[in-house]
Amino acid sequence: MKNAWLLPEYVEDILPPYALALETLRRRLLDLFAAHGYELVQPPLIEYLDSLLTGAAQDLDLKTFKVLDSLSGKLLGVRADITPQAARIDAHLLNRQGVTRLCYAGTVLHTRPSAMLNSREPFQVGAELFGHAGIEADRESLQLLTAALKAAGLDSARISLGHVGLFRALAQAAGVSGDLEAELFSALQHKDAPQIEALTGKLDAKLAAAFRRLPELYGGADMLEKARHELPGLPGVAAALDDLAALLAGQDGIALSVDLADLRGYGYHNGVVFAAYVGGQASAIAQGGRYDGAGAIFGRSRPATGFSLDLRQIIGSLPEPAMRLGILAPYGQEAGLQAALAELRAAGERVVVELPGQQVHRGEAGCDRQLVQQAGAWRVIPL
Repeated sequence: MKNAWLLPEYVEDILPPYALALETLRRRLLDLFAAHGYELVQPPLIEYLDSLLTGAAQDLDLKTFKVLDSLSGKLLGVRADITPQAARIDAHLLNRQGVTRLCYAGTVLHTRPSAMLNSREPFQVGAELFGHAGIEADRESLQLLTAALKAAGLDSARISLGHVGLFRALAQAAGVSGDLEAELFSALQHKDAPQIEALTGKLDAKLAAAFRRLPELYGGADMLEKARHELPGLPGVAAALDDLAALLAGQDGIALSVDLADLRGYGYHNGVVFAAYVGGQASAIAQGGRYDGAGAIFGRSRPATGFSLDLRQIIGSLPEPAMRLGILAPYGQEAGLQAALAELRAAGERVVVELPGQQVHRGEAGCDRQLVQQAGAWRVIPL
């Protein structure tokens, strides 16, 4: 087959040393999540489509690859997001009454990239908290994301906060629903002022003015106070602004701001939403928020909040990782040599045995030291 080595568009291998950097970060983040009480789960790569796209996950439909299961004759989906799977595990398999904290790591597959330079096979690592509806859970999720960004070496990252509940309160008051609601949500997310004006032209004047003002309301605590005075005094609007103010006050270490038009996950999130950005990346490297009720289709409607990071994007935003150098060792079966190899590896060293006839290629082994026998003992010296 001609060019059999070619991969599909927006699908790529991860080569050394990037693969090691990604795996090292995966372990570091899962250890961080475990230290905060999050238990690791490993959902399957494929599920029945109905399970993957139920309830709050309907907006994943266009991203999901669909195949026909030759065993059951039913449609299967290749997961495009692990969050709905975590919600299924919480609601149906664990069935706990109190708070459940779950974390996960694995690849997902998208039918199209989320941005021009993104892979269609993100490596998703995330943490989800089920069973608590209060702002305390959102704060924990946001603080854990901050800790994860620091653990990844992204101290210069910034997090943008929004609140879907504020939009929904305005939409309900204006009698907006269905296709118009979805179009308005999209226009706000893209800060498309002409489109927002066109879509709100027939609404009540005060509510239309509120929708048009949202893209201009971004910043810190001062902006929230301005929003309280400029937006309609609806209970849902006030509650959303209270949530955002509480999160803004309780965060430390990563730049945090509020953008009332930074909405995401239409039909998925229903409260606080947030996304993390780094310089040089147009799209978010992490995103999350509240998505209550995702487990309803499985028999239990539970409060839920959480986030996920794309390790491929994160690794791409960091400085090029250095190759892990090792120790070149001679080939042999002598007990003393084998004991020396075992001791070095147990100490965490990377030891590469040079097979017979391969001396000419030793520069490809990635070693800066060698194991040699001197005065009857095995020693490590510079190569």
